Amino acid sequence: MVRNVVRGLSLAVLLTAAVTAYPHTADSQAVVNCAERSQVIELLTRQYEEKQAAVGQINPQAVMELYAADGGSWTLIVTDVSGRSCVIFAGKSWEQVVQVGPKA
Repeated sequence: MVRNVVRGLSLAVLLTAAVTAYPHTADSQAVVNCAERSQVIELLTRQYEEKQAAVGQINPQAVMELYAADGGSWTLIVTDVSGRSCVIFAGKSWEQVVQVGPKA
């Protein structure tokens, strides 16, 4: 289980880096997984009951947000400074890990 989580996080980091490095699609490509942030958040809340679980700055132009539900679904989105959010990954079996012991 932990190995799969680490593998998934590594892939998430690589894909996020790729999205950041090449944020523009070719004119012939139709991007269907992007919308205004408010619309994406409303969909995640209404359809999946997901709430924001984490957020981090990628660079001055974009932030990464993770939304998760008690039922186990999760979605990773990237939002740029214009307010456009794109779904990067989504999955099942989300587990909140609570650190035990002293913090390093």
